[in-house]
Amino acid sequence: MPYRHTVGPRTHVFADLATLMAKATPVRSGDCLAGIAAESAEENMAARWCLAEVPLKEILARPLIPYEADDVTRLILDDHDEAAFAEIASLTVGDFREFLLTASSETLARIAPGVTPEIAAAVSKIMRNQDLILVARKCRVVTRFRNTIGLPGTLAVRLQPNHPTDDPAGVTASILDGLSYGCGDAVIGINPVSDSIQTMGTLLTLFDSIIERLEIPTQACVLTHVTTTLDAMNRGLPVDLVFQSIAGTQRANASFGVTLPILQEAHEAALALKRGTLGDNVMYFETGQGSALSADAHHGIDQQTLEARAYAVARRYRPLLVNTVVGFIGPEYLYDGKEIIRAGLEDHFCGKLMGVPLGVDVCYTNHAEADQDDMDTLLTLLGAAGCTYVMGIPGADDVMLNYQSTSFHDQLYIREVLGLRRAPEFEEWLARIGLTDASGTLLPGGAESRLLTAAPDLAA
Repeated sequence: MPYRHTVGPRTHVFADLATLMAKATPVRSGDCLAGIAAESAEENMAARWCLAEVPLKEILARPLIPYEADDVTRLILDDHDEAAFAEIASLTVGDFREFLLTASSETLARIAPGVTPEIAAAVSKIMRNQDLILVARKCRVVTRFRNTIGLPGTLAVRLQPNHPTDDPAGVTASILDGLSYGCGDAVIGINPVSDSIQTMGTLLTLFDSIIERLEIPTQACVLTHVTTTLDAMNRGLPVDLVFQSIAGTQRANASFGVTLPILQEAHEAALALKRGTLGDNVMYFETGQGSALSADAHHGIDQQTLEARAYAVARRYRPLLVNTVVGFIGPEYLYDGKEIIRAGLEDHFCGKLMGVPLGVDVCYTNHAEADQDDMDTLLTLLGAAGCTYVMGIPGADDVMLNYQSTSFHDQLYIREVLGLRRAPEFEEWLARIGLTDASGTLLPGGAESRLLTAAPDLAA
């Protein structure tokens, strides 16, 4: 059924819901590349007005990808919580925006299981940046493994010690450097150069040794393919979290070499290890706008809606961590700083609204029309929005993946400006070994030596 909206003398017609949502999306290069973006600012605004009048029940009743053709669609509809949805079932998209702006944190937590990704994406398209920040800040998503992530007033950091050759000495140096700045409460997580089980075994054993010797209340992850992690668990290697990149369609996930049954198998295997001390959130997922389009698996749907569908996949497996790598894919999908900033706020909002513990890799590639000032702006906005975690990378420059992100220093800035704390167990550890005072402020001088005093064999 087509949708229509009249602006002055002109009536804009949108063939179906997927077209309407694509045309209502704030401009971004990926949708232009796919040929589905609005052709003018007038058409974009007409689509937003039209989308605001669509009932949420109608979005639920009209899957953008047919149920029988896509397992992500089946997951979304089969997992939908009708009781949670009942509270908002009578609303239109526009009504839902007004509802969200005044809803309490308790209300948002209650309705989260009833919010489908298409509903979250639809309402985000008619919201200003300040709306996305305001609502996301009220969404509380708390997860636990060896510490507690996502509490109000906190911001965690993934310590990312990537190395161009996976050299254990270089990786260890980056870990100690990051810990000395108070990073690592989200996870110590590395993108390895090699996907071999031998490399994974070396890195997992290294991470486990550092965490054990320093008695750090955190978790480690080698960000390799889920099947390699399954092999590692079968071999008895010390796996804390299972990682996988995921997307919003069955075909896009297939391009990553992953299926929902494989994720289920890995989830069950990680739970069986019982390595968490405070909780059993054992999965870690990464996403990013444009992945389905780059795999020619987008079904004519806009990239932001497909990104939200990836959060439905993540939600199924109760992850400890999820993050969008917002500017990593390149300017073909998010052209400049303005598009990256908007996408980061959208992703964070949609994930949190759906009950997903969403962090953001605040990043860009060197061929995008963006710079570190844009990333400072996005980091600040996400801090205000209650982002779960960000990345900590030496010098903000990933020498293995060749992209720009946030540094160990950047999290100190956002903590001071917004008063954000670390995961409480991690913060207590930092104070106990003398890296910070009781308020979480780094103490001057000698941080690395205090770490090595706590575990002198790491200096070898």
